[in-house]
Parts: sequence; structure tokens; C-alpha cells
Amino acid sequence: MTTLTAHSSTTRHSFGSAKILSNVPTAELIEHALARGEGRLAANGALACDTGDRTGRSPNDKFLEDSAAIHGDIDWGKVNQPMSPEHFDALERLVLSTLSRREQLYRFDGYAGADPAFRLKVSVFTEEAWHSLFAKTLFINAESADLKNWRQDWTIINAGSLRLEDPAKYGAKGPVCIAQSLEKRTVLIVGTRYAGEMKKSIFYAMNFDLPAMKVFPMHCSCNVDRKDPSNVALFFGLSGTGKTTLSADPNRDLVGDDEHGWSDKGVFNMEGGCYAKCIKLSREGEPEIWDAIRFGSVLENTTIDPVTRIPDYNSAARTENTRVTYPVSFIRNARIPSVAGHPKNVIFLTADAFGVLPPVSKLTPEQAMYYFLNGYTSKLAGTEAGVTEPQPNFSACFGGPFMPRPPMRYAEMLRDRIAKHGSDVWLLNTGWTGGPYGVGSRFKLAYTRAFVNAILGGSLRTASFRKDPIFGLAIPSQVAGVPADVLDPRATWADKTAYDAKARDLAARFRANDAKFAVTPEVRAAGPNVS
Repeated sequence: MTTLTAHSSTTRHSFGSAKILSNVPTAELIEHALARGEGRLAANGALACDTGDRTGRSPNDKFLEDSAAIHGDIDWGKVNQPMSPEHFDALERLVLSTLSRREQLYRFDGYAGADPAFRLKVSVFTEEAWHSLFAKTLFINAESADLKNWRQDWTIINAGSLRLEDPAKYGAKGPVCIAQSLEKRTVLIVGTRYAGEMKKSIFYAMNFDLPAMKVFPMHCSCNVDRKDPSNVALFFGLSGTGKTTLSADPNRDLVGDDEHGWSDKGVFNMEGGCYAKCIKLSREGEPEIWDAIRFGSVLENTTIDPVTRIPDYNSAARTENTRVTYPVSFIRNARIPSVAGHPKNVIFLTADAFGVLPPVSKLTPEQAMYYFLNGYTSKLAGTEAGVTEPQPNFSACFGGPFMPRPPMRYAEMLRDRIAKHGSDVWLLNTGWTGGPYGVGSRFKLAYTRAFVNAILGGSLRTASFRKDPIFGLAIPSQVAGVPADVLDPRATWADKTAYDAKARDLAARFRANDAKFAVTPEVRAAGPNVS
């Protein structure tokens, strides 16, 4: 297994005469951001910022340095796009030269990984104060004593204001480029102010590093029953499928909302904060998140009334991908430190834009591996550059954009852990019902919460099920608080013939996608019926 050496910024990176302000307290970062015109205070105390022309991640502009040390461990392709070491070094020189001419920069030092046995030290250098505040809310803050002899494992250098005038010179496609080196342990962010690139670059790093430590990295949220610490739940899913919303439960303690590791001891959060979508956010629907938006949190691209400064969460004037970042401790029932035992339930979240998958179904071990590998969902508007409406999408392991290693490596880690710990696995559709996107409507949040409550409360485990004829999924005959016809996706469509055609269409797409995986006949047979 590849072993990489940590590098200190003092040995690899020089910022010339630029003054570096290190680990600035929250109140001072906000004061700096306001004075520099980087944002404004909303009425609830949050710092409201605009990310410019990029209001989501830029996956087409993300590159990985292709070095001999890591080449054989990477699933090269559309997600993991190679960049030569020469191009990476040239880009790094440009970034350092540009930032060395700035009057001052900001530095944040913190951890990724709540379990000290598996955490990585991260240093983030930024031009803007609000980006440093973002890092301070998303990563785990280090104690003062730990900072005295700090030697980071990973370095992020954010030059968001720099635009590449000659992209080909650096192996890039355009003015924006996010370049990552697993060998040099460095991330370079150029041309985009979207702060989520910093967060996801370290998740990408953990997805490479943790398997070498025999830890399963996961794109999921996690919570645990407040009275029963053995009742741990995981919620896998891509952005917009409900990970943050469903894990924020008043009756359960939140471990984390997006990124976790599963070791031989249990589950731990990789982050120290949450990054929630806040489009159509309401106090009634998501009170925990609503109350977490206060001084010390950061709103991204949210419309703010110019007079009252009250956020308009229903507005998508800038983007559907409006976001808020806050420390996990801002959630009243946060579990600190963010660790828990082995999960009793594992829930795969999918936002089905076809509108044909059942709202909830129980998976066999073979189906669990099949649906995990395929990672079907819909890309939702605004989460990536160029996505303006939901698009059916297969994202391996429910986190394909962040997985450097081959998908089978992660799927086998999931298979082994659910078998060892007896975890039940479920598929929960938070997408469309009664028709596809544009015709049907999204499942009511109240129904989705009822499904989750039935899963976590144990009643669904012993329910009676029927088998879907196309997808082979076990659908419960009844769930408390949900009308029976909602459970049958075909019954919600006015045009049953149209449903059958759309279901067969999606089933065929599954089969076309699963052909890329070398799985056992049993796992292959767990997929949908296309005959």
C-alpha cells in the first residue's frame, strides 16, 4: 500500500513578504470580512457572502497530479482527471507567486477526523477572511497547545481571485482549476470563490488515506439515539438528497452531516461543522438547522433583504444551491466529540428524477452492494456548475466525485462491515412521485421522516413486504403516518402505461451502468429486471 510523507508548509510553501494572520478568532474574521467588503451581516447574525460566478463545485475543472507513487491506486477517468507533475508544479509556482504579492493572507490550522487515531492535520491558506471562517467552521479546531509545533498533513492554498489566462500552460481547461496532489499533500484552488471546494478536497484526501488505515470512508451523515447509544444510523447520499435534513433529528444526537469514517471501533465524523442546503428552509420543517444559523455561521449566495437584512430562503435568485455553514456544536443535540458505535441501520438516499422508485425499501446484502456501487440519484440544480435542473445520474458509492480509488474497494469495505455488525440496509427515495421531474412532485418531508422513524424505531424491520416486479425491491405494505398508495410508486401515476415505460427506462440504465463493475453473479442478479 502506498505510504506518503507529510510536508510542512514551512518547507514546501513560501508566501514571500505577505503577512499571514494565523488562526484568527471568529469575531475578528467576521470583522475583517465586513471591513473588506466580502459579505454583510444578516439579521440572524450570520455572515452572508457571494461566491461569484461559481455557485457550486466545478468537477470538470478538478485535476489530480498523476505521479508514480499513486498512479496504480487511482480510478482514472472522468472523475479523476490526470495532471502531469510538471503542470502541477507550474500551477503551484503561479499560485505562490500571486499570493506572495498580497498584503496579507489568512491561515487556519485544524483537523479532519474526530477520532484522534485517524485524524489528519490540515492547514488552509486563503486570500479572504470569510474563506478562513468557512474553514474554521467546517474543520475541527485544534487546541492552542497543539498549534505550537504544528506540522500539517495536508495544505490547501486558495487563490480564488486568480483566473488562468493561459490554461493549457498548466494542463487546465479554463480559467478555473482545482488541482490536488496526493503525493505532495497539497490542494490548489484557482479561479473560484465557492468555498465547498476546500471542504471536498479534504474529503477526497481522506477517501484516499483512510482505506490504507483499514477505515471505510463514507459520504454520509450519522446520528444516534439519545437514550440508546447502540442505535446508530448512517444516511448515504449526494448533495440535496437529505443527508443533513434527515440526520438533524430532535430525538437523536447528531454525529455529523456529510463525511464519516467507519473503523473497527465505530463511526467518527471527519468534520467539525455542517454544510447545509438552505433553499426553502423553514423553522417548521427544519428547526435544528434554522436555529443553527447565527453569529459564527456563513450563508452562501442567499438573498438578503437590503433593508431588514432578513434572509429569503425561498429565493433562488443566485442559485438553487444556497448554503449555510456552521459548527456542529451549533446544533443543540450535537454529539461532541463526534464519534459513535457501529451502525444498526444504513440508509441509501436517492432523489429519483424518474419518479419510479419506491419511497422506501429494504435491501438484501446483495442489493446493498449493487445499489451502493451504482449510487443512483439525481444531480440537483446548482450543486455543480452547469446543472440547472435535476438530471438522472449514477455516482459510484453515493460519492463518485470524491472517490480516488476504484469503487469496488469501497463497496467491499461496506459489504464486510454490514456483514460483521449485522446492519440493516434501506433505500429511501426523497425524489419524485406521481410522475417524473416536471410532472410529479417531490415526496413530502413529513412522509420521509415517517419512513426514517419507522426504520430507526424498529417497526419496519418486522413489517410485511411485497416485491417490486421490475426493481426487485422489498416494499412495506404499510408505514405509520403514510397513506398506503404512497408506498406503491405505480399507484401514484395517473398514466400507468407511462409509469411502466419510465420504470423500464431506468432499469435499463441501471443495467448499462452496472456493466462497468466486476461483481459476483449474486450481486449482478440483485439488480432490476429488464426482460
